[in-house]
Amino acid sequence: MISKKLVFLITVLLVISITLAGCGGQNDSNASGQKQSNAPMQIAFFVWTSTPITDFDPSVEFSNGVVTLNNIYETLLRYDPLEKKFKPVLATDYNKSEDGLTWNFHIRKGVKFHDGTDLNAEAVKFSIERTIKLGKGASFIWDPVKEINVKDEYTVEFKLKYPAPMDLIASSAYGAFIMSPTAVKSNPEGWLTQGHEAGTGPYKLESFQMGQEVVLTKFDDYWGGWEGKHFDKAIIKKVPETATRRQMLEKGEVDVTRDLPYEDVEALKNNQNVVVETGPSFENLLMLFNTDKKPLDNKLVRQALSYAFPYDDVVKYAMGGYATQARGAVPYGLWGHGENLFQYKYDLEKAKELLKQAGYPNGGFKLLLTYVAGDEAEKKTAELYKSELSKLNIELEIRAMPWESQWEMARDKDPNKRQDIFTFYWWPDVPGPYTYLYNLFHSQDEIVFNLAYWENREFDNLVDEGSRQSGIDMTKAEELFIKAQEILVEEAPAIFIYDKQYIKIFNKSLKGYKDNPAYPNVVFFYETYREK
Repeated sequence: MISKKLVFLITVLLVISITLAGCGGQNDSNASGQKQSNAPMQIAFFVWTSTPITDFDPSVEFSNGVVTLNNIYETLLRYDPLEKKFKPVLATDYNKSEDGLTWNFHIRKGVKFHDGTDLNAEAVKFSIERTIKLGKGASFIWDPVKEINVKDEYTVEFKLKYPAPMDLIASSAYGAFIMSPTAVKSNPEGWLTQGHEAGTGPYKLESFQMGQEVVLTKFDDYWGGWEGKHFDKAIIKKVPETATRRQMLEKGEVDVTRDLPYEDVEALKNNQNVVVETGPSFENLLMLFNTDKKPLDNKLVRQALSYAFPYDDVVKYAMGGYATQARGAVPYGLWGHGENLFQYKYDLEKAKELLKQAGYPNGGFKLLLTYVAGDEAEKKTAELYKSELSKLNIELEIRAMPWESQWEMARDKDPNKRQDIFTFYWWPDVPGPYTYLYNLFHSQDEIVFNLAYWENREFDNLVDEGSRQSGIDMTKAEELFIKAQEILVEEAPAIFIYDKQYIKIFNKSLKGYKDNPAYPNVVFFYETYREK
């Protein structure tokens, strides 16, 4: 008898083959935009565990859409944290005043939006002011901005309330995208969210199935041109089953995938048609405690649960050694990381002692942990933790959920309807400590990503002052951010599990693919090409 799993696998592969066939065929234009019917279309295919995007509005999206939006839209600059250099994109150069309160960006001439209108300083002003006004997603990155002025057609001036690193902010992976004012203004509110776009990037949105797939196609009038080798289309697809993703990669049906089990990664190193490379990342895994619910409203319980976590086993068995135990919320290699911060270690006796002090000498409570379905590392991490907690007479229910459902539960207005432990990865918008400390732990009037629901005014003040100091004295700012993390580690609103090492798994025919930890998971398809 054919199992349901096999039938499902066959169905998935059939759908994918149909999709590829539908997107294939003949390229209808060459690098100069002329009709050309005899050149085969080049298509890049990226599959991963979760939805490709949660909101098409570039002022709002603050999740998986980092991959899609960074191919449709562009920012003024792009930052390489490994080289510590900025690449000009929509701005050709910039300068700042000695006091760090005035920044001028010179806008690239000859750039067109996908609707055919021209990029200028007014468009930059409109885009950023719109993001600030909406107050959603990563809009907080623009908090230092007092006003934006158009000095001339291609010069935009930022006046700041306090010094801030505007070059880093203008390079953000979220919330710094420039969009066509004409397209946005001429359509009703919500037009972008509904599945439209207004970017300058090398690719336009061709089609999508919300939650499942995004298909991008090249923008013929892209300012970078189409000379040389580039992909004509790019498909970003959700395929949560790890076995399916691996099989698709081995068959050459996809170009890039992520988050395969580490035993699969080791096996794929022996496949001559697959390339496996490792590199640094600013992505870390955390478990956030619901501090609004008993017994997790008790600091001693949270500390006990931090001591009960099997850090070394998780790094070894769940991550295959491709990670290091975290120290605080800011990952290794990024400024603001505290190498001397206190670090919890696995110690069940210490955990028992703290539980006794907290009034739970025999454990005796149950917790619900949620994680993203299809992420094998998160699953194994949860299972290892469950085993250890059982030794303390604590029952851990593990629930795999689609990201959208997991996040929806976490933001329920009733604390008792939320999870007890929220497992997820964080990666940066602006590459610095502020994004980790502000988004995940700063007091929030409306729940976004502080899914520990934790509030500490001293911590908030240190983070806010660190942000202000970052535009004046980076050393002083770093000291403040590390001091804030000392409070964080002591209060233990989360378990800081590991800093992840990126593993690139891709078809050997894919060339030009480079990871940039400031833009996690992003494949800049324009920079890649196929070469057999």
